[in-house]
Amino acid sequence: MTHFGDRLTEANRRTATPLCMGIDPHISMIPAIFGNAQDGTTSDAAIRAIDDFAMACLEQAIGNVAAIKPQAAFFEQQGPAGMQILQNLGRAAIDAGLLVIMDAKRGDIGSTSTAYASGWIGHDAPFPSDALTVNPWLGIDTLLPFIDRADATGSGLFVLNRTSNPGACDLQDQMVNGQPLYQHLAALLAPLATARRGKSGMSSLGIVAGATWPEEAEALRTSLVDAPFLIPGFGAQGAGAEKATSGLNRGKHGWEGGLINSTRGLIFPKKAAAAGSLDEWRHAIAETIAENKTILNSVF
Repeated sequence: MTHFGDRLTEANRRTATPLCMGIDPHISMIPAIFGNAQDGTTSDAAIRAIDDFAMACLEQAIGNVAAIKPQAAFFEQQGPAGMQILQNLGRAAIDAGLLVIMDAKRGDIGSTSTAYASGWIGHDAPFPSDALTVNPWLGIDTLLPFIDRADATGSGLFVLNRTSNPGACDLQDQMVNGQPLYQHLAALLAPLATARRGKSGMSSLGIVAGATWPEEAEALRTSLVDAPFLIPGFGAQGAGAEKATSGLNRGKHGWEGGLINSTRGLIFPKKAAAAGSLDEWRHAIAETIAENKTILNSVF
């Protein structure tokens, strides 16, 4: 398998967008055309609705966005049946040539991280992916098993650095040796990222940098020149296109250097919620994806 940074760059160029579709199947928000998802969290009806909805989202993503990002928690809460849906979703997306960013935010010590890495990283993993989100706040040593597995499988990692949630500043802004903690983390990650550059110049080791903190994203880009950025917070969380693209690079034909994730804005738009048929829903989602791509391209 080719280098993750190169696959990401190719996906940005092929789809002409950094847009990433988050697939978080909130059972309270799944349209009625997919069935009664609210009939008990783990009911047969809910499982069928989640499965059909997730696969329908994937169908709309293929060829139109650079990647999908399933949030593992929304499948995990369904028990074994939900995790089977997640496994099938990852495999189907990879088979279709779409990048899969598994948003599981794993992180622990020693052999536990090794086990997590084996389960979540690589096309041959039980939960197949091209990249995994990981939590570094137990220390850099806890990232090493994930890095080793990513290196061995041509996969990527997105390390939580400057996250989009309002409370991120409670810890990430604390000063360490004269700089905010998130910048201290970036300095530790920089040599690891540079050592993993692909032919495109993009590393397989990236960070999560929320669109809600554009000035910080710009500063992080100067520290992590070759790291891909996974950027949540665009749309429903309040960040517009200019903020969302702050940490990206300008390629010859469009934005490169990462992914801008949108979940509710892409899979739960109002126009799709009101759809009376699957065809109407598909049209609404396709239209919404195109609109969001245009919005991001308008600030290039």
